[in-house]
Amino acid sequence: MIKPDSWIKKMCVEHGMIEPFEPGQVRDGNISYGTSSYGYDMRVANEFRVFKKDIEIAQGAVVDPKNFDESAFDIIKTDGSVNIPANSFVIARSVEYFRIPRNVVTVCFGKSTYARCGVIVNVTPFEPEWEGYVTMSIINAAPVPAKIYANEGIAQVLFFESDEVCAVSYADKKGKYQAQKTITLPKI
Repeated sequence: MIKPDSWIKKMCVEHGMIEPFEPGQVRDGNISYGTSSYGYDMRVANEFRVFKKDIEIAQGAVVDPKNFDESAFDIIKTDGSVNIPANSFVIARSVEYFRIPRNVVTVCFGKSTYARCGVIVNVTPFEPEWEGYVTMSIINAAPVPAKIYANEGIAQVLFFESDEVCAVSYADKKGKYQAQKTITLPKI
């Protein structure tokens, strides 16, 4: 069953499920973040990994999840915004640190404000007992650069609670992305 805002607030106050936690919806000229009716709008932090321009156009360049070249990225830190080049992407992380209960799984979708600009946010589900900052891929499908605002809403997380706890959680299997503190690139 999808969980309402009252459940989310209770889990955050009593169990530290999301830190920092915003119990309401913050707008004030920002792309909104905080608790929504049936989810939580998380923010994108102020650090981005953007492909280096010379790497983007190099012939034969390949993005390989088994042999990921960390040097292909420039690291950009900003309290303002970053531009994603046309038809490209950046890797970023959430402002919020999540601790998912053993009987909960999440699904995450990009916010419609960005989707209407051709910006797609790709995040995998947060498995039961996964914890960490969320690493996300933010894709610009537009033919022109797209602006992303640091410390503002980027995606909505929906929480689904089971009547039973899972047999094997992400923590049990010692998942490779457990307790990530920074933007985490692909691991094998």
